[in-house]
Amino acid sequence: MLAASGAALTLALAACTSKDPLAQQANAGDNKNYIAGDGSVTEYAAAVRTAPVDFTGKLFDGATVDAANFPGGVTILNFWYAACAPCRLEAPDLQALYTEFSAQGVKFYGVNVRDEKATAEAFERNFKLTYPSIIDKDGGVLLALSKVVPPQAVPTTLVLDKQGRVSARILGTAEKGTLKALITSALAEQ
Repeated sequence: MLAASGAALTLALAACTSKDPLAQQANAGDNKNYIAGDGSVTEYAAAVRTAPVDFTGKLFDGATVDAANFPGGVTILNFWYAACAPCRLEAPDLQALYTEFSAQGVKFYGVNVRDEKATAEAFERNFKLTYPSIIDKDGGVLLALSKVVPPQAVPTTLVLDKQGRVSARILGTAEKGTLKALITSALAEQ
């Protein structure tokens, strides 16, 4: 009797989700009801940049990241989550840029705004990402950065200068050549 009840419940739930428009939309991956960035790039002149970013966060491995340690080098923050189609699109380019620039001291951090640890780690394995990600399901990092420059969409990529200030923001998919130029520019600053 218990097995029959469980089977009936499974069938009922499957029937509900197959007709659920939100589930169908999520499976379609067409980004409806999704605030996608348009790929616009904003660069901030050194003279008008705000104070260094200020936040702490936990990485998926349990380590703590403190933005107070960012000054001295260029840092890239990429806001993402696993089901975000543009995040999937840009992931290989972010990894390639991390590989290219890490020897020059450029730090990369993903800022995962939605996923549980297992989902985020599966995404990182799938795309062979080797830079760490901050858990931000509570929105603490997002809120702290909104005081400086609002990310406004996922994905958003921020380039922090050697003083820990936002020097550039990309809303939407970070094109590899564009992000490379922004990193190179930030590295060249005194």
